[in-house]
Amino acid sequence: MFKSLGGLIIRGLTQIGQASGMVYSCLFWLVKSPLEFNQTMQQTVKIGVESMVVATLTSLFTGMVLALQAGTTMQSILSEPIYIGTLVGFSLVRELGPVLTAFVVAGRAGAAVTAEIGTMRVTEQIDALHTLGTDPIRYLVIPRLIAFTLAIPILTLFANVTGMFGGFLVSVYSLGVPSNTYVEDITTFIGVDDLMHGFIKSVFFAFMIGVVCCYRGLYTRGGAEGVGKSTTQAVVTSMVLILVLDYFLTAILNSLGI
Repeated sequence: MFKSLGGLIIRGLTQIGQASGMVYSCLFWLVKSPLEFNQTMQQTVKIGVESMVVATLTSLFTGMVLALQAGTTMQSILSEPIYIGTLVGFSLVRELGPVLTAFVVAGRAGAAVTAEIGTMRVTEQIDALHTLGTDPIRYLVIPRLIAFTLAIPILTLFANVTGMFGGFLVSVYSLGVPSNTYVEDITTFIGVDDLMHGFIKSVFFAFMIGVVCCYRGLYTRGGAEGVGKSTTQAVVTSMVLILVLDYFLTAILNSLGI
């Protein structure tokens, strides 16, 4: 048992060291060489624009469910569906917007990035880049890492607006809440600090997803089966780390008054 536990710890520390080395290489190349602008824009479109429909649909129905649950609960407790906009807005802006958007992008775009880089690894295309004198970190990882960091916060903003609109539809047309009351609940109680709380979370989630997915792709082994395993590991690891990081970020941001 101790041998298995020791092997698990060593593998974990090795992976953390390799991922840290990859991040260091990214910072080195960002300072030393010009950015691959066209590649970065292409990846931003693939990761951000092509994930927009899924992210906004997810947030739309999340906002609708939140409004329905909040309205039903308030009616049972206070006999009136009040503060629905506040509950929906706070839940989306501070928590569900960043987390659900990160989940969606990790499952859709993160898996694609890992599979793409992993396929290049097992077909020796990355070795060919080394042979041609091109560092794969600069050419493959940095554009995707920047694309994740740009796309997810922007998608989170769209998701927040869409989720609030979904809550608006349910509140007004199902629960009978006046439209101006719903809007006032949001604009009165939700401030810039709340928006920054969710935005900061989304930036950290984006960077973490980019690092995990690119790392898993770069260190893929074992042919087509290895690509499948790396893709699964990247998505599962990203989703678990999103929740872990969410807790610690929430604690830190709350202590800072954000």
